[in-house]
Amino acid sequence: MFIAKVKGNIVSTVKNKNLKAYKLLLVHEIDFEGNYIGETDYISLDFLDSGIGDTVLVTREGDAVQQILGHKNAPVNTIIVANVDNIDIK
Repeated sequence: MFIAKVKGNIVSTVKNKNLKAYKLLLVHEIDFEGNYIGETDYISLDFLDSGIGDTVLVTREGDAVQQILGHKNAPVNTIIVANVDNIDIK
């Protein structure tokens, strides 16, 4: 799992039939201060109605995604599992 910031929406004219009901978002991993880490963006499935600029918790494991979706028919390995309101490190 990693913390990320939503950078944008993904629009697709053709989508896998198992993904038609879900929104796809472009996310980028951040550190605990909100700074981007690395140069990799990820396309993540969104169940939570997240939006651009939101900080989210993303899982990047196919088995976890399959458990959340309830089937193995979707070609997905990253999914937004929580919206992060704040980060408190003590």
